[in-house]
Amino acid sequence: MQIRARLGFLGLALILTLTAGACSRSATSPPEKRHVFVIVMENKTVEQALQGPFTASLASEYRVAANYSAVAYPSLPNYLALTSGETYRIRDDNYRVLPAGGIGAQLTAAGVTWRAYMEGMANGGCLENTYPYDVHHNPFAFYGGRCPPNVVPFTAMAGDLKGNVPMFSWITPDMCHDQHDCSVSVGDDWLRQTVGMIKQSKAWTANGLLFIVWDEDDGSTDNRVLSLVISPNQSHKVSTQAYTHYSLLATIEDTLGVGRLGQAAGARAMQDLLGH
Repeated sequence: MQIRARLGFLGLALILTLTAGACSRSATSPPEKRHVFVIVMENKTVEQALQGPFTASLASEYRVAANYSAVAYPSLPNYLALTSGETYRIRDDNYRVLPAGGIGAQLTAAGVTWRAYMEGMANGGCLENTYPYDVHHNPFAFYGGRCPPNVVPFTAMAGDLKGNVPMFSWITPDMCHDQHDCSVSVGDDWLRQTVGMIKQSKAWTANGLLFIVWDEDDGSTDNRVLSLVISPNQSHKVSTQAYTHYSLLATIEDTLGVGRLGQAAGARAMQDLLGH
């Protein structure tokens, strides 16, 4: 009798444990997939970027990663970090063929729609510098030495925003509009127009997510850059958590429901800047 009672007690305990585990698993759902937009600007400190009135208005209305740093100099390794979690120890902007991969290939394999919009790029000419387009601001051209069909001229974005918006949209302004060769005010005006288009799309109003980040500072400080997180009905917030380009890649991949690439695997995602 004592043995039966003990077995009965153990069986009940096992059932309760399994039931609790099942409830816990069912309560933990995967993150909600959202349309993600990323705009990468160029070579400004936080203070310089905020001299743009429109940029400053976004920072005061939405969310700011106030302790966000680029990972290298010059531009190219930062673009690679944002899209693959690796810099490949590159310390220049020269073109070379890297192993196939990056977030584009990752999303394609996972069946997640995506497009990279390159301002100034000629149709079918992603590997050629046709100023103001510069290939070293197009990281997708480096993986495998060719651009997938998902890499398109920026002019295609306006039509996409009115129709079938990909789940992930990467946006590279040209060498003037990204503030590399032109003033902060010129890039700020471009942001006003482009962000305005995005915010009018159904993909953004249905809980979309827009990141605006500068690739590196002006080379004279600690490589801290401005990073903005913008979504509908979002309260203003400033985070002092230490983040890098790897954090942004981790946040994008978590949001889109795919694994983390390279050093994004160990990075802190920007969870405190998501949600409402």
